[in-house]
Amino acid sequence: MYHPFSVAETTKTAWNIFKKNFITIIVYSVISFFLLSILAVITEFIIPPDSFAAKMTVSFILLFVQAYTTLGLYKLIFTVIDSEYYEFEFSQVLPGIKMIVSYLVVVFLIAFIVTNLHFLLVRLDDYTYTQALIQDIATIIGLYLALRIMFFITFIVDDHSGSLESIRQSFQLTKGYFFKVLIMLGIILLLIALPAMLAQYYPIISITIIFTYPFVNIILAVTYRKLVYSHQDVDDDIAETN
Repeated sequence: MYHPFSVAETTKTAWNIFKKNFITIIVYSVISFFLLSILAVITEFIIPPDSFAAKMTVSFILLFVQAYTTLGLYKLIFTVIDSEYYEFEFSQVLPGIKMIVSYLVVVFLIAFIVTNLHFLLVRLDDYTYTQALIQDIATIIGLYLALRIMFFITFIVDDHSGSLESIRQSFQLTKGYFFKVLIMLGIILLLIALPAMLAQYYPIISITIIFTYPFVNIILAVTYRKLVYSHQDVDDDIAETN
């Protein structure tokens, strides 16, 4: 194996990619943040509370734009990695309809499971011990599954996989690398949670999401690529971006 998976090398590579393509990535992040913020404001403050149809319409548009910008960010990340030595066109970072559908299917599947689990726990309000036990078990299983399927987006974007196929591929990719992937997930959660906690006391810090959000996704994309190379036992050309 030429380049076995390394947490330190993966984080360093992600940081170098972020630095080299800082302007491009931040501009995309700002535009995405701006679009999502406008739709959120419209949903929360402009549409009347009793206008159910209008709220649902804007909420659906918000979900679609969120999917589009998320997938677009991953396409941009993979494009700057693969096109380091040549120019790329804007059209290369636009996600296709199949990608959006595959992504939304997984999102709705997760939402369906979480919603039904919530309804089950509500029905068990009179059985607090059973409720707490199920909640603890569900939390452990949920965290495990979150770790195993965390690369479904990268497979949808980079491998053009379908929804269920991307979940299966993510399970295969994380096999044998559980604890290293767990460390990478911990780093990602720290980069998300720390600014969120500080923003409660210093609201201006919330603007750092423009920087932390793309960076954690670069970490995820680089982790995915390095795991793929490790499984294939081939030379890790991402290392050349260091």
